[in-house]
Parts: sequence; C-alpha cells; structure tokens
Amino acid sequence: MTTKSELIMMDTWTDRCNFNIRDNKFFNRKLKKELFEIASKELRENENARKECVAHLRNWVNQHPDIENCLTDDSFLLRFLRVKKFSLSMTEQILLKYLNFRKRFKHFMYNMDCLDRNVSEIIGDGFLFVSPFRDSFGRRVIIYDIGKFNLHKFNGVDLAKTFALTYETLLDDEENQILGVTHVANLAGASLNYVPLFTATEFAIMVRWGEQSIPMRHKQIDVLNMPSIVKFVFDFALTLASDKLKRRLNVHSSIDQLHTKVNRRCLPSELGGDIPSKEMIRLWKAELEGKRKRLLSYDDMNLLSDRGIIRRRKPVNLDENGISDLPGSFRKLDFD
Repeated sequence: MTTKSELIMMDTWTDRCNFNIRDNKFFNRKLKKELFEIASKELRENENARKECVAHLRNWVNQHPDIENCLTDDSFLLRFLRVKKFSLSMTEQILLKYLNFRKRFKHFMYNMDCLDRNVSEIIGDGFLFVSPFRDSFGRRVIIYDIGKFNLHKFNGVDLAKTFALTYETLLDDEENQILGVTHVANLAGASLNYVPLFTATEFAIMVRWGEQSIPMRHKQIDVLNMPSIVKFVFDFALTLASDKLKRRLNVHSSIDQLHTKVNRRCLPSELGGDIPSKEMIRLWKAELEGKRKRLLSYDDMNLLSDRGIIRRRKPVNLDENGISDLPGSFRKLDFD
C-alpha cells in the first residue's frame, strides 16, 4: 500500500525541492532554495524579517489587553505575517480580525474535530478533501465535489466546520503559508436546495469576513460543471469577493479544459487523475488526525473586544452588516 509520505514525495515540486514532509520545524532550518526565492519575491521574507517581525508580533500579542491565550509559536504567527507581506500594522489587524471571526462564528470555528461524526462523514462522502499531490507550483490542491453533500442529513454548521477544519489544517503547514493553495470545485449536482443552509446575510458576512480574516493565499480557483440553475448564486458570491480573487477564477466547460490549468496528476481519477478519490480521502483523514490536537487547542484563544479593529468607512450602499446591494432575487431568499 502506498503511504501518504510516498505519494506526496513523488510530486514533481517536492522531488525538485527535495523537501522532507516530516520536518515541519521550518523556521529553525534554512529555507530550501526555490521556496526561499518565492518567499523573498512574493512575500518580502528573509531571515532578518522573520526573526524581527515574529519577535515584535509575539510581544504585541502578549501585551494586548483584549487578546487572551493566543498561540505565539513561530509557525502560527508567520501565517499572518506572510499573508500581509511582513507589514506589521496590517498583520496586527488581520490577527485581530481572525480572532474576531472565530468569536463571531464560534458555532463552526470552535471544536474543529476531524473525529466529529458529521464532519468525518462529510469528508468520507467525498464532499471536501485535499489531494496528496502538490501541483506544479508546489500548492496543495483542495477538491470540492458539491453533489456529495447530503442535504437531508447535514446542515450549514456541519458544512462550514468542514471548510474551517480543512483550511486550518493546511495553514498549519508553512509550505502552504508561502505557496498558497489551489481550489478545484466540481459543481455537478449543485442545486437551489443548498440556498437555505445559510441566510443571505450570514452567507455574505462569512464570505466577506472570511477572505479578510483567514490568512490563506488563494492562488487559483477552478470550477467545473456549473449548472445554469445555480449560476445566479455563484454570481452573487463573486460580488462579495475581492478583485484579486476574481482574477484567479477559471470556469471550465470540460475536464480536458480543466487539465490545461491543473495537472491531472493532482486530481482524483474521477476527474482524470490516477488515484481514486476514496484513496485520497483516506490519506487526507490520516493527515487531519495528525493535526487534531493542535486545532482543538485553538479553542483557548479569545478576543475580549473588537475595539482594536480598524474598519473602513462604509460606502453609502452598504447595510448595517457591511454588505453591498445584493441581486434582488437572492436578497429575498433570507431563510430562517
């Protein structure tokens, strides 16, 4: 049986950079050449910046009157520094926003347990998992098969917690912090039955706040098999995303077209790859279990007040939740 280590180590990026995936003490060892070049070019990262900025941020967290029990290890703090290219003022803000997001959506951002029965089953069904192969840019590839979500059995909290667990697990790896991730979503099977999982307002806040608060580099988004009946919901979601995220979106009409953007080797056999999704899911679950204790420890973190968060001046067309005018047909779909 091929192991997770063997699968990831066979990837072209990993072979080229000669990474040891069992060595996660990244801060305490010299960066591999290609990874260092990317961090330097895209994130303004170097050894002095890492050392000085991590020390400053750790001291700031420890002295902040509104932050309780926040993790201050190098890897945790670096995820925020990297996504803001080592700007200390911007890093402080996204860390506050992250803690505030966790508090606002405590129902799915807390108790991120991969052994939770509902979450485990959702992953096992193939709705959301991560390929064991990195793509040609070194990124982990997140696979979404929307039709695999059991709407009769699970609710929006189960769905959101599965997303949170996936993203937080990936962010705990420093290679992913630097290289970012690729998303591949198969929308076959999507329908309007998904809409009542969240109110329009809650969905909008989660998408907008999530992009501003979760320190993940979303480098490429590929969508396949979009049903025409859900396109207006998809278009609504796009109105909430940043221009940068929109530019990284590719909508494909066929699997062959998808393969022009994503190496088929990173995909499950159902999308033209070599490894069936069932095997990828087994490997991903093992990876999740390896991070289980770490993620559960996040529940000790707390933000007493959001007074330190700097908010932009709201344009006149934003409502009290900071949401811009929505397409009329969707605004009416405010389910309780």
